Amino acid sequence: MSQVIEVDGLRKSFGRREVLHGIGFGVERGEVFGVIGPNGAGKTTTMRCLLDIIRPTSGSIRILGQDPGVAGPKLRRRIGYLPGELFLEQRITGRRLLAHYAAISGTVRPGRADELAERFNLDLDRHTRKLSKGNKQKLGLVQAFMHDPEVLILDEPTSGLDPLIQQEFRSLLSEVQRNGQTVFLSSHVLSEVQQAADRVAILRDGDIVRIASVANLREGAHRQIRISVTGVSPAELEVLLRDVPGLQTNHVHATGTLTDVSATHEGAIQPLIRALAPLQLADLVIEEPDLEESVLTLYGSATKHLAVDSGAGGRTQR
Repeated sequence: MSQVIEVDGLRKSFGRREVLHGIGFGVERGEVFGVIGPNGAGKTTTMRCLLDIIRPTSGSIRILGQDPGVAGPKLRRRIGYLPGELFLEQRITGRRLLAHYAAISGTVRPGRADELAERFNLDLDRHTRKLSKGNKQKLGLVQAFMHDPEVLILDEPTSGLDPLIQQEFRSLLSEVQRNGQTVFLSSHVLSEVQQAADRVAILRDGDIVRIASVANLREGAHRQIRISVTGVSPAELEVLLRDVPGLQTNHVHATGTLTDVSATHEGAIQPLIRALAPLQLADLVIEEPDLEESVLTLYGSATKHLAVDSGAGGRTQR
C-alpha cells in the first residue's frame, strides 16, 4: 500500500511558543489512523497544518502525493474534513447548507446526503439554529462523508453523539475503509480510537511518544492473571513460574487441595501457556489489557487531561 499522508519534521510555533516539535508519521491507503492525546497535545494543530488552514513553521507535508500548501482547492475537494469546533450558518436548513458544501467540495452522488442523514437519524429540513449539539455534529459528519472523499480528516468526530450513533459512525468507518478511503482521526477518548483505528499515534505536548497498532499497544500493557492448580504446593508453583518472561507473581496461597496464584503479565502469552501446560489446572483467568492501560503508562503525569472512558456516564480524568 502507498502512503496517502506523509509528514516529516513538522514544527509549528505561535509566536515564541512551539506547539509541534518536529513530528513525523505516514498513513497508508485504506488505513484508519488515530491520533490520541489530551487537550492541548497538538492534535488539532496537526490537522490544520495538513489542510493548509495554518502553515507549518517548518517540515514537509504531502497528501495524495501533493503539498497542501501549493495544491489548492483541487486537492481539498479530495478530502473530507470535520473540524473539532463546528460553526454553522444559523438561518438555513441542513439541506440547504449541505447543498452549499456540495458546491464547494465537488460531486455528491444523488441521494447520498439523505442516506447518511437517515443513518444518523438527522432531519435535514430543520434549521441549524434549532439543532442540538449532537445533531450539529451529525450534520458535520454528513458534509465530511457525502462526496466520498479519498481522505477523511476528522477532529473529535464522535463529540456529542449518543452511543447508538457512535456505533453507526464506526460502521461507516468500516465501510469507507473497505472502499479504499483513508481516515485520519483524532480523539482524547481511548476507547474510541481502540475500536476504530488500525494504528495509533500517541501525541504528548507536541511530540509523538509512540506509533503502534492497537494490538501492539495492548501487548505493552499488563494482563491480570489468576491461576488455580491441583497437586502443586505454593513454593513449587512459584519455582515453575519464576522464569516466565514478563510474569510478576503478586500472591500465592493454598486452599485445601488447590493452589491459587494472582499475577500480572506483560508481553507474549505463549511462554506462560507452555509453562502451565504440564499442570493440572482447575481454573485460569486471563484479563486481556486494553489500550487504556498502555496509553496511560506512556503518558504518566500527562494523563490528568486524558479521557479513559466514552459513552454516557463515562468517567474521565481531569
